[in-house]
Amino acid sequence: MFITKIGIDLGTCNSLVFVPKKGVVLCEPSVVAVSLDENRILAVGEAAKEMTGRTPDTIRVYRPLSEGVIADYRVTLAMIRHFLRRVIPKYQFLKPEVLVSVPAGITSTERRAVIEATHQAGARAAYVAKEPILAAIGAGIPINSTSGHMIVNIGGGTTEVAIISMGGIVVAASLRVAGDKIDQAISDYIKKKHNLAVGETTAEEIKMRIGTAIPEKVELMMEVRGRDLIHGLPKNIKLSSNELVQAMEEPIDEILFTIKSVLRETPPELSADIMDKGMILAGGGALLRNIDQRISQAIGVPCFVADDPLTCVVRGAGVVLDNLEVFKRSIMSKK
Repeated sequence: MFITKIGIDLGTCNSLVFVPKKGVVLCEPSVVAVSLDENRILAVGEAAKEMTGRTPDTIRVYRPLSEGVIADYRVTLAMIRHFLRRVIPKYQFLKPEVLVSVPAGITSTERRAVIEATHQAGARAAYVAKEPILAAIGAGIPINSTSGHMIVNIGGGTTEVAIISMGGIVVAASLRVAGDKIDQAISDYIKKKHNLAVGETTAEEIKMRIGTAIPEKVELMMEVRGRDLIHGLPKNIKLSSNELVQAMEEPIDEILFTIKSVLRETPPELSADIMDKGMILAGGGALLRNIDQRISQAIGVPCFVADDPLTCVVRGAGVVLDNLEVFKRSIMSKK
């Protein structure tokens, strides 16, 4: 079967690929390993992530996307090409149409870079659509209705907050604080409080296993291994989930401030709709325990986590691909 359309959620942390009638066919870390001596790409995705923090000086492992946009064009191109090759059958000569998600606050230059890279990677036509719209579609929000809907998409590099009505974005803000900054805050806290250096992979694992946005009565504990900053030797410490509330406070407060600023700019009629319906959380950051309760307490608006928040954007891209002609006129920009 030929694949004529592909949706890509090109994330800072993870990239997901959607093929109509097949669903999400690929979910891999947006990580690339490059050999500095030969200037050659050694590994992409899961294989590259396993090398993080374990390579000699001659190999560099990094993310070519920073805060939702392309930071290294050549490596991003290689990564998109790798994902397309993984999905498209070898015997297929027809190039597919590719839809890529981009942050709402993207500049025209950044948008052009995404379209150009997708074309060069092997797409017949490349389109970009804004993440909040795709996340809303993927979360099952009827975006074309006259009432207002609020979506908060917490990804790896960016947090997108948008009010959507009549198929378009009424008010939006794109904050370059999300999952990565939360990991960094955890790492900094452990360094400051326990004199222990931990890698970004360990910080992410701590967040996923015991992270919580509000203190809990029954605390979760985790043993963390790292390097003692005083003696330089390996050391183990016990970390509690309630300690992490304190560690993650600053980045979460920035996200709350952005949500408040978007609500301040929202027309009164749409504000009333949002009070009734609440806001929907999407993206990998929505998986942080009790984040919906924390937002609801701080903002005073009901907050709900979408079904399978990690794949909301790419599933929304799938719906758009199924109705490409309809959406071409309204929510997308084409080269």
